[in-house]
Amino acid sequence: MEWSDQGIVLSARPHGEGSAVATLLTREHGRHAGLVMGGRSTRQRGTLEPGTLVAVRWRGRLAEHLGNYTLEPVHGYAAAFLDDPLKLAALASACALVEAALPEHEPHAALFDGLLALFGLLDTTAWAESYVRWEVGLLAELGFGLDLDRCAVTGTNDYLAYVSPRTGRAVSASVGEPYRDKLLRLPGFLIGMGGGGPQEVREGLRLTGHFLERHVMNGPLPPARERLSERYVNVSARLR
Repeated sequence: MEWSDQGIVLSARPHGEGSAVATLLTREHGRHAGLVMGGRSTRQRGTLEPGTLVAVRWRGRLAEHLGNYTLEPVHGYAAAFLDDPLKLAALASACALVEAALPEHEPHAALFDGLLALFGLLDTTAWAESYVRWEVGLLAELGFGLDLDRCAVTGTNDYLAYVSPRTGRAVSASVGEPYRDKLLRLPGFLIGMGGGGPQEVREGLRLTGHFLERHVMNGPLPPARERLSERYVNVSARLR
């Protein structure tokens, strides 16, 4: 069997003396692993950095086999952020979430396109808000879209301020105020109210992290996602 596709490198691990097993998010074939012969060589090392867009050809006897990859680099997104550890952490977090969350071989073309769009937005001033929006989109793509359009109790869209940690539905300020300690804050930038900022991004990461743990991971978030949250909290606290 053989197919060709576009892929985004999510991770690579050593295999044998000089090869590597690369996990890609491919546009038409979903999350897919393959053996890269000589993948640990100096020439291949940059190609296998998380976040690299590649042209990929896979060959294997059966679809369920590991098979072999031939990769040609198209664009290495991580290289642009080598001097910006926070943005690099966001790229690593997105790759780790996709690898941990997606079933193997299940196509998600919209998620592939969205991940590339996120990489492009990491070079803008609103990159952190874009990252939170991407995690909201990831939840929706995997079947747990947050309902942020109107209050779960009143049915109106006035003064939405909270989200139920159980249902993922928005709650207005007046209804939620007595229960504020039990609800998640709803950042205004997620509903078109304001441009965001460090405090709202922190609330957004907490919001999406809760639902990713509960409904996607069924357990702890990947370490790369935890590192992003910790680093963002630390850096934004110094800027206050």
